[in-house]
This record gives sequence, structure tokens and C-alpha cells, in this order.
Amino acid sequence: MFEAELRESAQRVVDYLERQRLRLLTAESCTGGHISAVLSSIPGSGQVMEGGIVVYSPTAKRELLGVEAMWLEDFNLTSVEVAKAMAEAAFRYKPATAVLAVTGLLDAEGKDGIAPGTVCLAWGFRMHEGLALFTRRMRFNGEPQWMRHQTIRHGLELIPEFHRRALQGERC
Repeated sequence: MFEAELRESAQRVVDYLERQRLRLLTAESCTGGHISAVLSSIPGSGQVMEGGIVVYSPTAKRELLGVEAMWLEDFNLTSVEVAKAMAEAAFRYKPATAVLAVTGLLDAEGKDGIAPGTVCLAWGFRMHEGLALFTRRMRFNGEPQWMRHQTIRHGLELIPEFHRRALQGERC
């Protein structure tokens, strides 16, 4: 179902999450649940996955995830601010100790001045001192399926790096 490269990335993340005793929740917009799907295709992922929330529309981001309306009104849906707000909102679910949130435009057309292939990601970790959040804005070129693939790979591969940075005291 998933390409070998994505399965390998997912396996490394599942192994890392298990070693670190982290429980991951995804908050996905443009990837439509594919991050959770590729992770759940890995044997043993149930030990580290809390679940995934797919929220495309502003209403779903607000009502299902709990993103405050001001973030959606003040910033474009494809923004690091909204990705960060999605990650913070996902932490309302207490068992999650790690969150990966993504929003963006993975189609052939741009919108509202945002180029196609633009994605904003947020990685978050529940630390003893509070939340550690990291964001990135990326741009991937190609067909929509390739852009989705790159977004998933990039989001997964940076989980360990940002967690290590959080352990070292970085917060944003």
C-alpha cells in the first residue's frame, strides 16, 4: 500500500517513539490521514500511536480539533501559525506526548497567493517544563501525490531530531 521509502521512515519513527516512550497523535489537513495510515501499517505501531485527526476545513479545525478561531482568521490556513495552533490544540488530548501537525496546498493550483506544494508542519512534545513546539514551512514540487509523499517523509523524519532538541531544552 505504501512505498518502501515511507515504510522505512515510519519504521524508524515507530522504533524511536517506542524507545523514548512517546505516544504520537497526528493532526492532518492536506495529507488526509496518510501520515497516520503509513505509521499504522508498521507492526507494533499501536504501542506508540494515539491516533490521527483529519481536519480540512476551518470549521473542522475549530470544532473537531479545537483550534481557536482567531488563528484561522488572522493567518492563512497554510501558515506555520495555524500548524502550531493545530499542534497545541491536539495536546488537549492528554495521553499524547508527541504531536505532528500539517497543513498546506498539495494540489496543482495555488490559492490566496500561496504556491502549490507549500506545506507548514509543526512538531510538538509534552515535556516536564511544558510544551516544546517546532515549525517549518516547506515547498515541494511535482505532482500532488509526490508532494504528499515528500510531506509525509519530511514530517516523519524530523520527529526524532526535534525531540532530541526538545530534550536539550529548545522550545520553538
